[in-house]
Amino acid sequence: MCVFLLAGFGTAATPMYGLGRAAAVEAEPAQADVQQIQPIAMPAFPTREISSWTPTQGRGASTSLSPADLPGAGQIPANLGRTVPWSIVVMLTVLTLVPSILICMTPFARLLIVFHFLRQALGLQTTPSNQTLIGLSVILTFFLMQPVASQIYQEAAVPMQAGEITPIEALERAEVPMHKFMGHYVREKDVALFVGLAKEPRPASVDDISMRVLLPAYILSELKAGFEIGTVLFLPFLIVDMVVASITTSVGMLQLPPVVISTPLKLLLFLMVDGWHLLIGSLMRSFG
Repeated sequence: MCVFLLAGFGTAATPMYGLGRAAAVEAEPAQADVQQIQPIAMPAFPTREISSWTPTQGRGASTSLSPADLPGAGQIPANLGRTVPWSIVVMLTVLTLVPSILICMTPFARLLIVFHFLRQALGLQTTPSNQTLIGLSVILTFFLMQPVASQIYQEAAVPMQAGEITPIEALERAEVPMHKFMGHYVREKDVALFVGLAKEPRPASVDDISMRVLLPAYILSELKAGFEIGTVLFLPFLIVDMVVASITTSVGMLQLPPVVISTPLKLLLFLMVDGWHLLIGSLMRSFG
């Protein structure tokens, strides 16, 4: 039994060994072909040193240029440092000071105070709104200050933009119309107060008052004028409130707030006399 198995194993193993040998023989020519392939030699290109190039070599010039080789180098514009930079500085400074200038050097404070007094006198808390009152005050301020602003533009801004005067000289020219406007509405009592506080000599006329004294004196005068107009405006509506309160108390209507009745009556009275027309006309004439 063992002999037959060994004989069969040997017989079967012989073809397998022959197949592997045949595959090895076929692989030998392929390896020989691979060994025959030679690497392709790349052509040699001419080289050139970058350090030897100069800017005068045209298209192949080096990109490492000094600032002196740039076009226009060393040429400073004639107006540099005179008009353009100083104009930007002055413009930005004026923009930051616009709120203070609007409040302290214009009729804006007086107008806004009067409008707030009117709203309180009518018994209205939020109507007209603060934005509406501020917008109305700004528009009326622009209406009043337009001649002064036009004079400042013609005498100071136009020559400065043309390069005829420096920004400092432009500010000095712009000070003259503003000084004249504020000096027309400032009170002598307020000027005397700040002249004494500043320990300056007594000015002979309004034109001799310095801006250091004129600015606080003007805003103080505007506050007083606004409160005076607001108080006079408040009195008629106060009388309506007193009459309504006395009537409701005399008839025993203690549970009913007098404001519920007096507010419609005050609004009706204000509309019947065309209150906005009268108020705005009186305010504009006060600056005549």
